[in-house]
Amino acid sequence: MTFDYRLKKEKDFNLVFNKGKRLFSSSLTLVYFPSKELKVGFAVSKKHGGSVKRNRIKRLLRESFRSFLPKIGKNFFFVFIPKVQEEYTLKKFNESMEYLLKKGNVLE
Repeated sequence: MTFDYRLKKEKDFNLVFNKGKRLFSSSLTLVYFPSKELKVGFAVSKKHGGSVKRNRIKRLLRESFRSFLPKIGKNFFFVFIPKVQEEYTLKKFNESMEYLLKKGNVLE
């Protein structure tokens, strides 16, 4: 299954970071902005470790977001930013993502 909802363009990331709303949880920060279509991006900095670790974090975040995709009722640009931790788990990301999406009134 391909992931067709990726936020790729620098101008889209800049729009979200400059004009979007921010929500915080214990392991994630969500920045979101209303748009005409649903797209998601992940900003994982080099503070998290080498490329292997950063790519694993992005895979976990994509998988977590896929589980909430059918429940999202509105169109937004989302950017998820993980906080630096010792260990990253899908369960932790699922809990944080659900909390943030509910807090932002994005879930149906």
